Amino acid sequence: MILIGGTSYAGEMKKSVFTIMNYLLPSKRVMSMHCSANVGANGESAIFFGLSGTGKTTLSADASRTLIGDDEHGWSENGIFNIEGGCYAKVIRLSREAEPEIFSTTERFGTVLENVVMDEGTRELDLDDATHAENTRAAYPIDYIPNASATGRAGHPKNVIMLTADAFGVLPPIARLTPSQAMYHFLSGFTAKVAGTEKGLGKEPQPTFSTCFGAPFMPRHPSEYGNLLRALIAEHQSDCWLVNTGWTGGAFGTGSRMPIAATRALLNAALNGTLANVEMRIDPNFKFRVPVAVPGVDAAILNPRDTWADKAAYDAQARKLVGMFRDNFKKFEAHVGADVLQAAPQLAEAAE
Repeated sequence: MILIGGTSYAGEMKKSVFTIMNYLLPSKRVMSMHCSANVGANGESAIFFGLSGTGKTTLSADASRTLIGDDEHGWSENGIFNIEGGCYAKVIRLSREAEPEIFSTTERFGTVLENVVMDEGTRELDLDDATHAENTRAAYPIDYIPNASATGRAGHPKNVIMLTADAFGVLPPIARLTPSQAMYHFLSGFTAKVAGTEKGLGKEPQPTFSTCFGAPFMPRHPSEYGNLLRALIAEHQSDCWLVNTGWTGGAFGTGSRMPIAATRALLNAALNGTLANVEMRIDPNFKFRVPVAVPGVDAAILNPRDTWADKAAYDAQARKLVGMFRDNFKKFEAHVGADVLQAAPQLAEAAE
């Protein structure tokens, strides 16, 4: 029995069902995932883990790929499948130019708009108006996205992407993870909560660690999900990436949000195999591999320290974030192997 009270967020209903699935599926060796998913013309699928506001819906709605679903999926011995039937996109400050596929759904008959401001006279929508709530939504059938899958299924993912919105401005826009690093970051679930899906959040993002990128919906011990994901990644040799859709050039308030165009270009390079052939550097704090240059992307954005005017301020933020990661992971140390413990970030000066 699930009781929902005092909410202005209809998504509580689907998240309740998702919580049930997260309890039932792992016992059948099916990984339940808070992620979006799409598949390329070559049949290679990708999954995008992330909390609300990190880009799951935006980045999976790609005109060059077929959308499987935007929020909740399972991964079984037969591949991935959509748990839901439609999409439930955040539409606050949505623009026709940056997100044309999702924007078009707000003009379609049958789309249900939630907390969206509408002019009572002209019936025109103002998607920039957060009068009712920052968490404005559009619920629509998945086939409103032009290239949506008719089956809601695809093969085993070639790429596993973990999305984070780093409000510290420390993490690079994309990094390649080893399987051990992937499990570390999956269990950590670092991001910044942005105003919207939780009441009481102010205008400033709040850094948080939400294990499995969906802690409120995971009734089993996090290690069960982590071990299952790691086994599936190893079995199907999936490539793993950490993508920062948060801040660059400084922390929140000083820097700016990562450009969607740059994120899309880097993701496309990962999905089409381009990043397999570019020079990589080892991040001094997090030890994952980061591209030095990617065709079509401003190289300056790839090294976050270089985007800060005050390098000492960046180093201080990096020390703070590394400490937060290590403190948060203490609760998992007894449940993971030595290789995952070694995947923990370490301050550059400590390593030296």
